[in-house]
Amino acid sequence: MTLDEFFNSVEIRSVRVSPDGHAVAIETARADWEADRFRNDLWLYRDDGAGSLAPLTRSGHDRDPEWSPDGRWIAFLSDRESGEAGEKADGAEKTDKPDQVWAIAVNGGEPFAVTHGEEKVHAFAWSADSRQIYFATRTPWSKEQQESYKKDWKDVVEFRESERGDAIARVEIATGAVKQIAATPWRVKQLEASSHGTTLAFLTDSISERQEAMEVYGIYLVDAEGGQPRKLVQRPAVLDSMHWTPDCRHIFFSFLNGSVEGSYQDAQPRVYWVDAVSSSARLTRWSKFPGAVTGYTVTQEGGLLVTGRTGTEVQVYREDQHVFVKQPGQPGTYERISAAAHATKVAFVHSTLTEPPEVYFGQGVGDARPITAFNRLFTERALPEGQPYRWTADDGVTVEGMLIYPPGKLGEKGLRMLTLIHGGPGDADGNHFEADWYQWGSLAATQGWLVFEPNYRGSIGYGDPFTLGIVPNIVSKPGKDILEGVEALVKDGIADPDNLTIGGYSYGGYLTNWLVTQTTRFRAAVTGAGAVEHVANWGNDDTTYDDAYFLGGLPWDMMKTYNDEAAIWQINKVKTPTHIVGGAEDVRVYVGEQYLLERALRAQGVPVKLLIFPGEGHELDKNPWHGKIKVREELKWLEKWAGAR
Repeated sequence: MTLDEFFNSVEIRSVRVSPDGHAVAIETARADWEADRFRNDLWLYRDDGAGSLAPLTRSGHDRDPEWSPDGRWIAFLSDRESGEAGEKADGAEKTDKPDQVWAIAVNGGEPFAVTHGEEKVHAFAWSADSRQIYFATRTPWSKEQQESYKKDWKDVVEFRESERGDAIARVEIATGAVKQIAATPWRVKQLEASSHGTTLAFLTDSISERQEAMEVYGIYLVDAEGGQPRKLVQRPAVLDSMHWTPDCRHIFFSFLNGSVEGSYQDAQPRVYWVDAVSSSARLTRWSKFPGAVTGYTVTQEGGLLVTGRTGTEVQVYREDQHVFVKQPGQPGTYERISAAAHATKVAFVHSTLTEPPEVYFGQGVGDARPITAFNRLFTERALPEGQPYRWTADDGVTVEGMLIYPPGKLGEKGLRMLTLIHGGPGDADGNHFEADWYQWGSLAATQGWLVFEPNYRGSIGYGDPFTLGIVPNIVSKPGKDILEGVEALVKDGIADPDNLTIGGYSYGGYLTNWLVTQTTRFRAAVTGAGAVEHVANWGNDDTTYDDAYFLGGLPWDMMKTYNDEAAIWQINKVKTPTHIVGGAEDVRVYVGEQYLLERALRAQGVPVKLLIFPGEGHELDKNPWHGKIKVREELKWLEKWAGAR
């Protein structure tokens, strides 16, 4: 597996089964090297006996497909040019157009724009009769309002005062007639109409998408004909993935972080439902699953199929009387699960370390068969193999991680090792195919590295106490877990003690920056988007609420903790040659942290190199060359400073 092949992998971002279970809409993303961008394409699989997969759109600008309830249409978001079909096969044209809703008839025809405007569509949903689409945008301004504002402020940004909430409207597919039905002071992140056609539910988020006061966001209901929204759920949490039950009496939802049941905490993801009919709006937690619910879909009976992480595996579970029962399936990682609204068909993405991700489709999880071959090339290559590894922390807690071996070397000892730390911290590594700038352990393994991916304290899939066990020791506690794992691997003879390296991005970067201040045994480090102090980063981070939670409070209330957990105050201990990367427009982890780290190491005479990627935020999702160059240079850095085999 070469660098070029690795970065030509296809990501499967969305899977949607048709209401009748006879077709699957799929969204893929891959690099367009000539256009310096990623292209998003839609595909349609038809269960027509032979089973056929064909492109649904070709513009390279299309995402988030949703079936109409009658199964005749697929709507999607696109920033393609509105004045033309935009079906250029190369997708090389660039556009500054805001996302709008488009639709295409499943049985043939060209895509057409459903919405038109200068504001980006944040969310959309089909009406129950498939004749209308509800959509949300930032509250539009008239031409006079726009001109007046520009006259007064020129190019000056009013940091908060210029922000405004969303308007929710509906548009007739046949006529294009638009009617506003509601307004909210918040940003709408999801819309879903009840199957009875009488009520619209919407999920809100921060106007600016900065997480500063999460208690004000939640789930709201509004009459489908319009009116004043009614608050249904409001909790100190980032709510996500909302779906009506088939009888329209309840709404399922999950959350990304926060707490539905008490004060804010960054617990493992769970699923809840709320009574949408009675005035009590009673909340119920949908089973106390021991791990993390990473995704779910509602079945035609009104139950749930969930993808749940326990340890290094993500399997499918069916809800049975509020208990999750594991379904027959293969080892590895299941994701993007989707069930038909009026049939027993299910589709999902599955992968393992040695099996690249593809879409599977069938009557049930155990009966499903692959219907795509987007990543077939990797089945023709010698891929790394892996296995879980466990060690005991100094406080007696069992900690786990993944070991990824160079091809053909599973179980060998005395290998040079890269400790590659996941971000989050609410995430975990496991038995899944990795192929991008963030998860590049398999590529490092093909270059002769044993890759150790530790699921330190704070990771998901090991129970809530394990996930919550890093407060307020945001780096020192998980950092200790990682160092103890490295020592165990050395003691077991698996890792070469004279050839150890370390790296990570985002929270993995936080930990890398901290760990090179705690030991000099790593011969090289590669770090990205990681903080070295917590006060300035708290002030710039768009997840400010989370930062204060992990550190036990606000900077002026927890001054000692903010300083004790900051790598910058121990930077004079660092001897490890360090490679640093950051996005020029990153606000999740303020890019100034990367400049600060580079200057501090240079002042200490430590070999250091910094790469800044223009136009990129935290995700490095604007230009595929940036991620490819990142990993290329990180591998070179490891070889330069720790290349002995």
